[in-house]
Amino acid sequence: MHFRFCAAACVFVSMGLASDVRVVEEIVAKVNSDIITKGDIEDTRRQIETELKGQGVDNKSLDKALKERSADALRDQIDQLLLVQHGKDLNINVDSEVTKRIGQIQIETANAGRCPDCTDPDKFHEWIHEQTGKTFEDFKQQIKNQILTQRVIGQEVMSRINVPSGDVQKYYEEHKAEFVREEQIFLREILISTEGKTPDQVAQAEKRAKDIVVRARKGERFGELAKQYSDAETKDNFGELPPYKRGQLKKEIEDIVFKAKKGYVTDPVRMANGFEILRVEDRYEAGQAPFEEVENDIREKISMPRMQPKVRELLTKLREDAFLQIKTGYVDSGAAPGKDTSWKDPAQLKPQTTTKEEVASHKHRKRLLWVMPIPGTSNAPKKTETAQKQKPGEKPAETSSTTPPSGSADRPAGSPAPQPPPQQ
Repeated sequence: MHFRFCAAACVFVSMGLASDVRVVEEIVAKVNSDIITKGDIEDTRRQIETELKGQGVDNKSLDKALKERSADALRDQIDQLLLVQHGKDLNINVDSEVTKRIGQIQIETANAGRCPDCTDPDKFHEWIHEQTGKTFEDFKQQIKNQILTQRVIGQEVMSRINVPSGDVQKYYEEHKAEFVREEQIFLREILISTEGKTPDQVAQAEKRAKDIVVRARKGERFGELAKQYSDAETKDNFGELPPYKRGQLKKEIEDIVFKAKKGYVTDPVRMANGFEILRVEDRYEAGQAPFEEVENDIREKISMPRMQPKVRELLTKLREDAFLQIKTGYVDSGAAPGKDTSWKDPAQLKPQTTTKEEVASHKHRKRLLWVMPIPGTSNAPKKTETAQKQKPGEKPAETSSTTPPSGSADRPAGSPAPQPPPQQ
């Protein structure tokens, strides 16, 4: 959404007239190497409006609430860009979390009946576009930015806030109903394809799958094996699959994985398109979640009120260190005090000027071009030798320009002097 070159902000329609300019997208802020456009601000405003309507805000109060929330629209855009950029600087990778989050959305959408065909990736992508107006790639990038932002805040702020263990345990005991959940399982896969293969090739594929199982059970990283050997689309995400509930997997697989412990690697399972190998990454039992499994979630929830001021401190520091310019008419409500973020239009920059007094004060440093010698010419003026007595400890006086130019000492007597290159 934000990652566009500044040159894309305007398209110049070449019709032989300099005035024929059509503005495609107005840039309202530059944040380091990224930009924020007027369209981005309008998208945020529409999202806020949709959210407020979803919360049941009536039309009478909507305009006021929308105006109050929209006042921070540019601030929120800058906040996210700075956090995403900082996350990249910290080499934080969230690709697997993005895959898991999108998988959850896909399954929940299909199960809720909002898009029964969304188990098909193409249908799911179409549904995303219909619901959000975004391409699937833009929607995926938005999810990635949100998760990366959360990870940066967790690492840079949350990890430095101490919540006593007694407070966490007390919250769990008083809010147990919040931690009742359905049974779920998290898996990774490796698929060795048999599509279009001869019986001999199928036998080779089975042997290959069995060899991979042996390697995985000996301790090789399953995700790395998936990336190297799997024929499934999930290979780019190290074989990670979305979470599944009972009834969502084929029976021959469900009967195996829902009985297995975390870390279990299955034997190759014969499927219509190949041999499937699965690893149980995690499994949630139905019912009350144990305290140990939700402790971190509770700690995060308790930390939230203490976290907000610290997050703003981090964002202020990131603003202070950033290249940040904001166009006139737009306000960053989270601006760093004293930082100049005014818009610098190169077309409006004026040439440097100086005063007579500045010229006079630097006059003794001025060297006139007409008295500077031109190497290799006979027109170079000579300095007048001055006879001065050298005082004890004093450096010798500067010699006259009768000293031969560089290279002349090695030139035989009577040979012509080197000539300057011909003028073009």
